[in-house]
Amino acid sequence: MNIYAKNINRIEFVVTMACTGRCKHCSEGEHRFYTGHIDTEMATNAIRELCEVYRIQSLMTFGGEPLLYPEVVYQIHKTATAMGIPQREVITNGFFTQDKGRIKEVAESLADSGVREILLSVDAFHQETIPLVPVQYFAACVKFLGISVKLSPAWLVSEEDTNVYNLRTKEILKSFADMKIPVGSGNIIFPSGNALKYLSEYFNSKTEYINPYTENPRDIKTICFSPNGAVLNGNLYQNKILDIINAYTPLN
Repeated sequence: MNIYAKNINRIEFVVTMACTGRCKHCSEGEHRFYTGHIDTEMATNAIRELCEVYRIQSLMTFGGEPLLYPEVVYQIHKTATAMGIPQREVITNGFFTQDKGRIKEVAESLADSGVREILLSVDAFHQETIPLVPVQYFAACVKFLGISVKLSPAWLVSEEDTNVYNLRTKEILKSFADMKIPVGSGNIIFPSGNALKYLSEYFNSKTEYINPYTENPRDIKTICFSPNGAVLNGNLYQNKILDIINAYTPLN
């Protein structure tokens, strides 16, 4: 077993870079012209192969907005459920249609596929371009079906900072109070992509910011697949995941 990858216990899929939001805090930058998604068969095969070698404890799908391609999300989570991965999560902004019938249908399929938890991205940044009513209806549907739901806001500077964005975020979170949906820890906005472009005044140029999502390249615990198949230093469209892992060496 590759010594740099002996502790792998988590799988993540960036299902698509397409998104329904146009968020100025997004670390990935503009999503306006993205389309397409990760290949479903390729993704599910990778899950099976990883589970044959590693004790995978959690799997997450996100984007972009993953529920623009819900069938891909279903198949990934069905496979994770079949392989006995205990924690199965989706990060979503909750807005993929305004059709209530379709929202309910997607929620039911998520429950059927074995999704255990929904992390719902709601805050001042998402709600600049995403309507709140269909998001709340989606949250109500998945909660009714027994899926755990948590609000996952993005905080600017810190949760305690009283900038206008954080104050607006707190107002939005209060609108979910009657639904009794808990608020998770969320995340602190990292200065890259749109955040650096639109929110630079909130970042200290003398501060060295550390990306909280960067792993130790010499002790990989999470395998994260991009929509184009990129993973570690390889690509799933060209090689099997175990071959990619075995060939992996840190770049620095």
